[in-house]
Amino acid sequence: MVIADYKAVFERDPAAISKLEVLLAYPGFHAIVLHRIAHRLWKWRIPWLPRLISHFNRWLTLIEIHPGAQIEKGFFIDHGAGVVIGETAVVGENVTLYQGVTLGGTGKERGKRHPTIGDNAVIATGAKILGNITIGDGVRVGANAVVIRSVPDNSTVVGVPGRVVKIDGVRVPGARLDHSDLPDPILERLENLQHEIDDIERHMKSWREQFGRDYESNQGDQSG
Repeated sequence: MVIADYKAVFERDPAAISKLEVLLAYPGFHAIVLHRIAHRLWKWRIPWLPRLISHFNRWLTLIEIHPGAQIEKGFFIDHGAGVVIGETAVVGENVTLYQGVTLGGTGKERGKRHPTIGDNAVIATGAKILGNITIGDGVRVGANAVVIRSVPDNSTVVGVPGRVVKIDGVRVPGARLDHSDLPDPILERLENLQHEIDDIERHMKSWREQFGRDYESNQGDQSG
């Protein structure tokens, strides 16, 4: 698996040109190598040592991967600082994560409480995937998305909360967002409020104009 992880760096990072540089100065690669050691010890039920390796891994790379997490071959973390992967997470083959990604839980529930990520998924910077949900094969998750529901294969999901905007490259009817144009919920609410204010002002202007005409008409009738 480590060889596949090593090859993945060169396949997906155009900045990777030196084998020695990747071995010595790529925290994402260091993180997965240390995790694979910790995970093997975890499966052997070795006490405390897997968690100690995980702790050292976080200190060295700023990437936190619980030793219980199951990660298949070809895994690649680009940059990596702030990545968190929970105990019961399952990550398929050839998955790419960027910095700040969280594969986390939603509370203190026990059992399977972290997401399952399908093969060839790409999860962009700052995305949060939470709970025992399934992210299908070939899924693209946009930057800063918060995903709390399962996502079908070959989809693009963006936003807070995450919603599918494309499936198999075809835009979902009613979806207005491009995967590179993520929503700002606060800005959306302010824009909606501004629209409501504009509507009220138009109605008031219309009412004042009508009231003015009625008033002038009444004055004319009284003077006559």
